[in-house]
Order: sequence, then C-alpha cells, then structure tokens
Amino acid sequence: MKILDWPLEERPREKLLQKGVASLSDAELLAIFLRVGVQGCSAVDMARQLLNEFGSLTALFGASQAQLSEMKGMGAAKYAQLQAVLEMSRRALAEELEMKPAIASPADAQRYLTLRLGSLSYESIVGVFLDTQNRVLSIEELARGTLNQSHLYPREVARKALLLNAAGLILAHNHPSGVLTPSQSDHQLTAALKQALASLEIRLLDHIVVGGNKSLSFAESGWL
Repeated sequence: MKILDWPLEERPREKLLQKGVASLSDAELLAIFLRVGVQGCSAVDMARQLLNEFGSLTALFGASQAQLSEMKGMGAAKYAQLQAVLEMSRRALAEELEMKPAIASPADAQRYLTLRLGSLSYESIVGVFLDTQNRVLSIEELARGTLNQSHLYPREVARKALLLNAAGLILAHNHPSGVLTPSQSDHQLTAALKQALASLEIRLLDHIVVGGNKSLSFAESGWL
C-alpha cells in the first residue's frame, strides 16, 4: 500500500506536522528523507529495510557509498543527500557548542562529539579547546588511528593548546566497534596528557569515548 493510501494521521509527514518530530520512529523519519519508495515498496518499508540491513541510523550514516548502493533505490544521489544531512547536523551542533556561554557539564560536549564521531569507520581523535570560562576556542581533529602515543603526542597537544591560549581541553575519540570500554592505552595516554597539560596549568576536563550513538565520560566515571 502506498503511503498516500494511508489514513492522513498515520502518514509520516502529516504526523510530524501534527504531533511533532519526536513522535516519529526512526523508520518514519528516514521515510520523510527518502520521500518515495520503489515499486512494490513504500518509503516507510524501504526505510525499515535499510535499518534492518545496517542495524541503526548511526550505522546507516556511516555506510560507504558502495554499501549503500547495494540496496535497491539507494544510489549516489541518496548517498550524497545522507552525507549532507549528517554534516549539516554536525555543523549545527558545533555552532551551538561554540555559541554557548560556557560548557557546564560533560553532556554539553557529548552530544556534538557523539554525532561527529559515532558513524566513522576509522578511529578519530578530537580536541575541544576551551578558555578560562569553558567557552569553545576551537574544535580540531588531532589524529587518526588507534589512541596511543605513536599517533598522538601529549607534547604536540600541549603545544596546540598554548598556541590557542587554551585553559582547558576535552579529548574525545571513537571506537568503530561500538564498544565503549576504554583500553589500557586509552587510560595511559589520558594520564600522560593530563600530566603534560597540568605542567602548563591547562586542565584536561574530560576524555569522551564514543561508540555508535553512545558515549562514555572519563570525568563522570571518576577516572580524571
């Protein structure tokens, strides 16, 4: 059955307008993005198939063009649209973070960092540099690859913090496996970075590990 044949209040777009975006399921939200399905398959059915195939919205956003193109009705244009939606969301959250008077809690940064890192297929290490009032000075990718001292040197991070005149830093990296448990290397480098920054009177405020659409805060876990 086509979506146009559904009762008006059950159609995703009309449901959004009447009840708000939070009332929609992941499949309904994705169906609005898709707009149309393929022969014999409505946009909602197609959205459900995509979510079943990839497991989650996060995994879907992280799929490669080749992976997505294997699904009927999902070609280069749809891949480009998905990536554009994801990047707009990242930039909007980054702007929100930078415009905040201050970052008052780990949750303020976690939303943005989870969106930025959660769908990546490779490990990325990001630093959020803050001034004395915990306002964002810069958000930068510091390295790619496994979080250890062969990829990220505490002295280089400290040098960047000095150049920015930063008073604090929130470190974040992702685990593409989705597992949030920090490794021994995660803990070791966190301790080394905290020590390097402390010698310059710069605080390491948090280290956030992202796995899929979830995150773990070192500060909230009592590890800093």
